[in-house]
Amino acid sequence: MNIIHPFGGKQIKLNTEFAGKKLEFETGQMAFRADGAVTVRYGDTVILATAVVAPKPKPETDFFPLLIDYEERMYASGKISGSRFMKREGRPSDQAILTSRLIDRPIRPLFPKGFRNDVQVMVTVLSADLVHEPDVIAVIAASTALMLTGVPFDGPVAAARIGQIDGKLVVNPTVQEQEKSDLNLTVAGTGDAIMMVEAAAVEADENVVTKGLDLALKSWQPVIKLQQELATKMDIKPMEYEVFDKNDEVYDKISKFLEADLGDSIRHENKQVRHEAIAELEAKVLQEFGTLPEEVQDDGKQRYSHNDISVAFEKLIDTEVRKAILSDGLRPDNRKTTEVRPISTAVSVLPRTHGSALFTRGTTQGLSVTTLGSVSDAQLVDTMEEDTTKRYMHHYNFPPYSTGEARPVRSTGRREVGHGYLAEKALLPVLPTVEDFPYTIRVVSEMLSSAGSTSMAAVCGSTLTLMDAGVPIKEPVSGVAMGLMIDHENPKKYVILTDIQDAEDFAGDMDFKVAGTKKGITALQMDIKVKGISSEIMSKALEQAKEGRMHIMTEMLKAIAKPRDEVSQYAPRITKISINPEKIREVIGKGGETIQKITAETGVEIDIEDSGLVLIYSEDESKANAAKEWIESITAEAEIGKTYKGKVIRVMDFGAFVEIMPGQEGLVHISQFSDTHVENIHDVVKEGDEFMVKLTEIDDKGRLNLSKKQAENG
Repeated sequence: MNIIHPFGGKQIKLNTEFAGKKLEFETGQMAFRADGAVTVRYGDTVILATAVVAPKPKPETDFFPLLIDYEERMYASGKISGSRFMKREGRPSDQAILTSRLIDRPIRPLFPKGFRNDVQVMVTVLSADLVHEPDVIAVIAASTALMLTGVPFDGPVAAARIGQIDGKLVVNPTVQEQEKSDLNLTVAGTGDAIMMVEAAAVEADENVVTKGLDLALKSWQPVIKLQQELATKMDIKPMEYEVFDKNDEVYDKISKFLEADLGDSIRHENKQVRHEAIAELEAKVLQEFGTLPEEVQDDGKQRYSHNDISVAFEKLIDTEVRKAILSDGLRPDNRKTTEVRPISTAVSVLPRTHGSALFTRGTTQGLSVTTLGSVSDAQLVDTMEEDTTKRYMHHYNFPPYSTGEARPVRSTGRREVGHGYLAEKALLPVLPTVEDFPYTIRVVSEMLSSAGSTSMAAVCGSTLTLMDAGVPIKEPVSGVAMGLMIDHENPKKYVILTDIQDAEDFAGDMDFKVAGTKKGITALQMDIKVKGISSEIMSKALEQAKEGRMHIMTEMLKAIAKPRDEVSQYAPRITKISINPEKIREVIGKGGETIQKITAETGVEIDIEDSGLVLIYSEDESKANAAKEWIESITAEAEIGKTYKGKVIRVMDFGAFVEIMPGQEGLVHISQFSDTHVENIHDVVKEGDEFMVKLTEIDDKGRLNLSKKQAENG
């Protein structure tokens, strides 16, 4: 392309080799008014990433207002939405939300703490070749766009997908190759450090995952260099910015004021007691240093804003948590670094659901519920990349009361989608095939109480509720959240924490969730907040996580050791019939008339597969049998020499056509009505008459010849 840039901006095109294929950057051709814009091409997948940075900060906010939007476009893969009513792209798909989170997680920690300018990155898929998944390229494109803005972003960031095919690790396997892979490891990071990991696996060994992380870091070095080269050629000028971090003067005064009140006083096994102690300290600090109400006389002390005090106090508590763990090995609730909070579990806690389980670990508690449905209940997935069905669904809910808050309940948030998907993929490798267990399965995890690691509670609850529902999972799956504290002055000194809770998560350097069976890892998610996490640390964290998972597994299996032998009495039972595939159209009928009549009159659900397998779902065995007999009567094959009760459907001068089974009719010739001569057939039979006939012949054209007199003579 040769587009005239309206502002005279530079137009640059660069490329490099990434995992054996060409990766191409181009800027200056599209989206002129964005602060940074780039198109990235890999194969025939093309992505436009734009970044816009607000010139002024929002000092009133207490977080970094970064917004990542990943936009799927149906046209990218040459599709029009299958919806009859909505053809325009609307609410982002779950996959788009997950990809937005995938981009956000490695990028967010690389901005300065206290940076308060609005930053929006939009990543739009313009072309999707359905060979190379866009998500990895989307991370690279977003980072490149940010590199072109001059924003204080400590990048660049790159990403890679690692698969394992026939025991060999592969970088950026194609969509088709991934079908043969037992590992789907997505990794993102800088030139010298991993920042984010997302994985789904078929019981992968911890060592394989560690090797995959090393391979990913090595593979994306050319991508890092290409982003740096582009930024250099564009001559990007750093923007001026202000950081709204803690007020050092306030921090020092509060630290000295509370010197005698920290330590043991803010550590307690009971989270509620601990929070009350911290709240009392904050109130004490506000009284000493906070601005006074207008009606109170000034006492001459130096006073500070509520915001300055809150930021400094929160930083002080985080520092105290880190100091106690790194120096003394003391956690906020006095647990050992490898210790898991007390666990209690129960199953069949709800009377009419198909399966239910209550998983409690410390203050964190989740209620997981299973519902079984017919195969036709599977979710239809119609996205830019997929046009398929989804048989297993896990939905995660995080209501405000779980954290003791009162706030409006809105639509499902990105966090809920992400946590739900993490628990979903953790169980996928152990689910039975549809041939072995022809049900659609939905699990809903309600987070009733939260003190950290709710996604792993959802994993554990999912295992228990599936077993309670009689789903024959291959192995139970448990999950644990890990944390890391690194001494930033001496990086070789670090502490790995098992089963972290919120205070340790906020103050820590890594949030690391691992789920799996006793044989290996099925799902993994890692977010790193600092640079320089070594392979040694990751390897140790994985090994410690395995010990934690196995302890949790032991406690879980006390409630139910294996899947129940049968599904719930309230779940639909399945009756199977195999019919001739050529008879499927007869069971369905014209416009679905026949099958709709069967389901309406018997009250069952019916699924028919192309192979001729018919699945009848019903809680009532008698209804299922009625539907079975009906279908068998439609699909039964006529047998020569067998006698049938038939009904006359039309009369001709030479004989009568008689229906002996639904959709199957034959001819009773005038000579086959009686042992005596029949002169006029209309004298002996009329439409609607019913009588016994015998099938005497099926001719070479498939026509049935019947005899009334042979049936009467036996």
